[in-house]
Amino acid sequence: MIKRLATWVVVFLMCLVESGTSFAQSTQLQVKGNVTDASREPVVGATVKIKGTSQGVITNMDGEYTIDTRSNAILEFSYIGFVTQEIPISGSRIINVVLQEEVSKLNEVVVVGYGTQKKISVTGSVSNISTGEIAKIATPSLSNTLGGQIPGIVTRQATGEPGYDQASVYIRGFGTWTNRSPLILVDGIERDMNTINTEEVESISVLKDASATAVYGVRGANGVILITTKRGQLGKPKVTLRSEYAVLTGMRYPEYINAAEYAGLMNEARENAGVSNMAYTNEEIDLFKNGSSPYLYPNVNWVDEVLKKSTTQSITNLNITGGTEVVRYFVNVGYTTQSGLYRDNGNNAYSTNSRINRYNYRSRVDVNLTKDLSVELGVGGIIQNRNFPGKSQPDIFNAIRITPPLSFPVQNPDGSPGASPTFLGNNPWGMTTQSGYETQNWNTLQGTFSARWDLSSLVTKGLAVSGRFAYDHYYANNKQYYKDFEVKQYMGEDADGKAIYNILRNENIKNVSLWEAANRAVYYEVAANYDRTFDAHSVAAMFLFNRRDYVDLRNTDRTGSVPYRRQGIAGRLSYNFLQRYFAEFNFGYNGSEQFPKGKRYGFFPSVSMGYVLTNENFWNSDWWVSNLKLRGSYGKVGNDISSSTRFLYLTTMNMNASGGYMGKEGNNYLAGIMEGQTGNQNVTWETAKKLNIGFDLGLFNDVVSLQVDLFKEKRDGILISRKTVPVLAGFSGSSIPVGNLGKAENKGIEAALEVKKRVHSDLFYSLRGNFSFARNKIIENDEPIPKYEYQDARGRRIDQTFGLVALGFFKDQDDIKNSPKQTFQSVVRPGDIKYQDVNNDGVIDEYDKVAIGNPRTPEIMFGFGGTVAYKKFDVSLFFTGAAKTSFFLQGATAYPFQSGEGTWNVLREVYDHRWTSATAATAEYPIVINANSPNNYQTSTMYMRNGAYMRLKSAEIGYTFKGRLIDKMFMDNIRLFCNGQNLLTLDYIKIVDPESNNGVGSYPMQRSINFGFQINFK
Repeated sequence: MIKRLATWVVVFLMCLVESGTSFAQSTQLQVKGNVTDASREPVVGATVKIKGTSQGVITNMDGEYTIDTRSNAILEFSYIGFVTQEIPISGSRIINVVLQEEVSKLNEVVVVGYGTQKKISVTGSVSNISTGEIAKIATPSLSNTLGGQIPGIVTRQATGEPGYDQASVYIRGFGTWTNRSPLILVDGIERDMNTINTEEVESISVLKDASATAVYGVRGANGVILITTKRGQLGKPKVTLRSEYAVLTGMRYPEYINAAEYAGLMNEARENAGVSNMAYTNEEIDLFKNGSSPYLYPNVNWVDEVLKKSTTQSITNLNITGGTEVVRYFVNVGYTTQSGLYRDNGNNAYSTNSRINRYNYRSRVDVNLTKDLSVELGVGGIIQNRNFPGKSQPDIFNAIRITPPLSFPVQNPDGSPGASPTFLGNNPWGMTTQSGYETQNWNTLQGTFSARWDLSSLVTKGLAVSGRFAYDHYYANNKQYYKDFEVKQYMGEDADGKAIYNILRNENIKNVSLWEAANRAVYYEVAANYDRTFDAHSVAAMFLFNRRDYVDLRNTDRTGSVPYRRQGIAGRLSYNFLQRYFAEFNFGYNGSEQFPKGKRYGFFPSVSMGYVLTNENFWNSDWWVSNLKLRGSYGKVGNDISSSTRFLYLTTMNMNASGGYMGKEGNNYLAGIMEGQTGNQNVTWETAKKLNIGFDLGLFNDVVSLQVDLFKEKRDGILISRKTVPVLAGFSGSSIPVGNLGKAENKGIEAALEVKKRVHSDLFYSLRGNFSFARNKIIENDEPIPKYEYQDARGRRIDQTFGLVALGFFKDQDDIKNSPKQTFQSVVRPGDIKYQDVNNDGVIDEYDKVAIGNPRTPEIMFGFGGTVAYKKFDVSLFFTGAAKTSFFLQGATAYPFQSGEGTWNVLREVYDHRWTSATAATAEYPIVINANSPNNYQTSTMYMRNGAYMRLKSAEIGYTFKGRLIDKMFMDNIRLFCNGQNLLTLDYIKIVDPESNNGVGSYPMQRSINFGFQINFK
């Protein structure tokens, strides 16, 4: 017992000694000091914490601090945009700290309307895309790189034809059914994004909410895309050569049935219609099948005759950048060429394949004339030489669709195009290779001059004025060397074995037709900017006046030749306190000559606020949340392009209406006069009131970043033609007045997630993904109230399809007898489509059409992928996709014999899954008869397909060469890469590309395998 007590006493005494020693080593003391940046300016609001605790203080207006702590503690010094420092006190009572800028965060800026802002101060909804990501997609059209890359961007590329393959681009869907396109600005000027090479692009910003777009006033309602081209970098000249070559393979060519199947289908169609005599005998069908008589019994695959399987594309850019403190420059020259998929006839002295050749030039030179005055000159030139067949792409593909495989051979025995009286001049091969050709020469010149004068030393610190002037000129010259090729029908051979022809049309070489277009645009702006920090308060302001004058130089009519003008002022005032609390007010006051006097100008204000919680004193830097910013905005913006007609407030007369022959002899024709446009003196722009709430989140020192936005928009004053004006009022279709009567709303959510980390010097990885959902709804469209509420477009989505609900097929006559009466055709047969009687009136008619499916433009767009780089290797994959969209298979080739027996090609999809007595249980398409079947060829759920898809949009593997050998060749590095586009597509449609327009497809999209290199010279 005594021993135990002694032991406890010893332990207690040892604890007292240890405690006393610790207290002696860690006494309480007060530490003071100041915090400055590298330029010795005080850092106001910097956080000084005792590491491992929540105890801390912030620096005052002079950057000074005082904190009570223990002598063995460690102090943490942190401030947004600077590297956090940890300093042991070690008994010191005065500790002064110089914080070093964390360049990646402090200098990270975002391009916004009429300027730039530090990323932390942005309170509106703005998204960016890395130019390195878009470079992985080898395409001449920049719009084809954006889909799935940026949250809020919705794109759909409907065709792959060279020169016309641009994707439709929308921001957050759309809230109107007129003009839906965003405003696109290149270096602050309205320009076409699809003629710019990706190597010229420095940054792409997408402005989505009212706070970000209010400064654009009447042009901001549909969002804004800001593209900034590259400018010179300080340092010795650096030359970069990038060249890539791609093999393009056509995807999802339409597949039609062959001649023997077509002849058999014609017999089947007659039998289904109750016609006893057949169109073809079995012997004739065998001749189509075995090919023993190819001129009289042809079997033509028109797709193979017109289109080849693959083609090529190459893109090359050479640029140089560099400069001194006085002059900096960037110059790029580029060449892009892409060939089409048409088969070229080698016998012609000219090419009839489609092809584009584009030459790009762009330069930007910055000159510091003095310490406070700088100027910039930007010059861009785009020369496009384009070649196409004499017939247009719609004409050629329509001929493929309507010409059956057994109508006539591709060529007659003498080499002339095959023909028949029914399809006079519609030989698809002849239209492609024997109709001449068209050349297009499009030239664009772009010039921009700007200047900036810093008035800090003359007037007050932080004040600057600037100006910009731009002149763009565009000229297009299209020449069509067109001819009507000879059309003759092969009738067989005479007794001497000579071919007999029925001449249907003689060759006619027409005169060269010329179409020209030219326009010029002049833009100028003057602005004053103020940006200054007063201790803990930062204030920035912008005030700007601008004007754009656009003239169609080739237009000679009374309205088209009048200059298009817009002008106005814009302003911004922003404030932040200690980089924690942010507030911003933006406005645009501008107008358009589209509207009557007194109604041409409008005021479009917005307000936004932000709160960075992680900059608060109570926020522990050891917490795993490294950045958290809350954002909110509300404002009003406009859209003044809601009709293709100008000056809707003017009433006009049509002086060339239908007339008649007058006079005693009755041979003098006099044109008639009738009402033209009925003016509306109250017409004005449509307005959008937008609300946005979002947050930016960074985790684990921003290794993980998340951006989420919720938005809602109400669009008022949408310009539409009156739908409730009765015919008895005496207005013709073109003279019905228009008004700002439409109303709609649009709301949704979008998010972007990125994980980015450098594990060590040799390994880096990044994963990213984004998601966008936008759903609109029509509030008012001025249509008469329909008989049944379910047919009212109000409350439905814009572009909503209305059609019949298919229940399957009639099984037999009893099924027909016991079902509601079909009114679309007099005779109903087993195998015809059976529809739902929505109103239960016992009749299937127009009143049974309801909203079916989703609009063609997807409501959901997403993308995800990643990059892994290890030492000199890098690999990346990126998937894109869309959902909540429907596709309708309709028109020629989906509706057999709609224009009569033996007309139109037939899709194999329809043929293989049509209704017959043997396939009644599994059929997906109705019975075929030898004439139009109005009941079966209605828009209905029978032909509706889920348009959702996911595709491997891009994949790339690269290797970078560095080392002594490269150094000796005066190079920094050489990178070899191979990438691909549209490599894999998963969807429900299968027979046409899931981004195609409703119908049966057109010029096919292409898959590309692209090889290239990039050399960075010293």
